Amino acid sequence: MASSRVVLILLMSMVLLSSVSLATNHIVGDDKGWTVDFNYTQWASEMVFRVGDNLVFNYDPSRHNVFKVNGTLFQSCTFPPANEALSTGKDTIQLKTEGKKWYVCGIADHCSTRQMKFVINVLPEAAPAPSPPPSSAAHSVVSSVFGVVMVTIVGIAAIFA
Repeated sequence: MASSRVVLILLMSMVLLSSVSLATNHIVGDDKGWTVDFNYTQWASEMVFRVGDNLVFNYDPSRHNVFKVNGTLFQSCTFPPANEALSTGKDTIQLKTEGKKWYVCGIADHCSTRQMKFVINVLPEAAPAPSPPPSSAAHSVVSSVFGVVMVTIVGIAAIFA
C-alpha cells in the first residue's frame, strides 16, 4: 500500500510539473541566423522572451558580431569598444533579468542600413504572455492533454491498487 502511495505522489507531481515552463532557446533569425537584410524586429515581435531563456546567435564570425547595447546606442547604431563584442559565430546569451534588451551587429553599416539590430522585452519567468506565438499555444494544449491523461492513469491505478 505504501508503494502505491509513492507511485501516486510521483505521478501527481509529473502532472503538476508538466505545466511548468522550461527555458527556451531562441535561435536569432531562425534558420537564417544572424545576417544582413533580415527583419529582426518582426522576428522578435513573434516571440515571447522570459527570464532564463537564451538567445542563440549563429553567424559567420568573419562577417558579423554581436553587441548588447542600451537604447541610446541602439537608436544611433553606436557600439561599445570592440573587445566587448561577441564574435565566436555561435554565441548564447542567457536572459537573466526582465526588461528591454538591445542587440546590434557592429560591423560596417550592418546596424544602420542592413537591419542587423533588434530589441526585446524580457518578461519574468512566471508572467503571463501578452499574446503567445502558435508554438507556445501548442505547448499549452499538449501539457493540458498530458495532464488529463496522467490524472486518468493515476485514477485507474488508484482504483486497482
